[in-house]
Amino acid sequence: MSVPLILASSSRSRRIMLESAGVTFGVTVPAIDEAILKSVLLDSGSDGHRIAEELAVAKTLSVSRRHPGCLVLGADQVLVCEGRMFSKSDTEAEARETLNALCGREHQLITAAIIARDEMALWRHTETAVLTMRKFSAAFLDQYLTAEIPEILGSIGCYHIEGRGAQLFSEVAGDQFCIRGLPLIPVLSALRGFGVIAA
Repeated sequence: MSVPLILASSSRSRRIMLESAGVTFGVTVPAIDEAILKSVLLDSGSDGHRIAEELAVAKTLSVSRRHPGCLVLGADQVLVCEGRMFSKSDTEAEARETLNALCGREHQLITAAIIARDEMALWRHTETAVLTMRKFSAAFLDQYLTAEIPEILGSIGCYHIEGRGAQLFSEVAGDQFCIRGLPLIPVLSALRGFGVIAA
């Protein structure tokens, strides 16, 4: 690798996507309070796209500050359903409430990615996927939570689309990488442009 790359994320999914694509990188967890920043943005009337982008920028620049000269890739994802913005669930009870709220409804996953160096954003990309969750039974939800807790607690919609979470949906429109938390194809194109991976 000719240019050091740092992933500004604690996300296992993002790390696996980059590793599977053959990208070499280090990982540094951003030092920001997402909940406070999201609350401030919501209070200011920001929509889902702006919130995803601002959170991604904040994470990326937080890590860039600690790694001068390195390229830093950060991302964030926001889930919006009928005007309501969802956060990650910390408990099984919260996951159950989220999934019941999404059941039978369409929601949007907005994923923003940023590449920065020396606290300056050099590249950014935002994508939206639209997913329709089918109406499922209480028995199915019980089985699903039993099988998927605690892994899904780190996922904003309480599902991993690449696994058992696929059973939750009746329709999916959007890039699978974006749904998993990183618009990988545009990111790889940008990394080639920056000389991180071979062109």
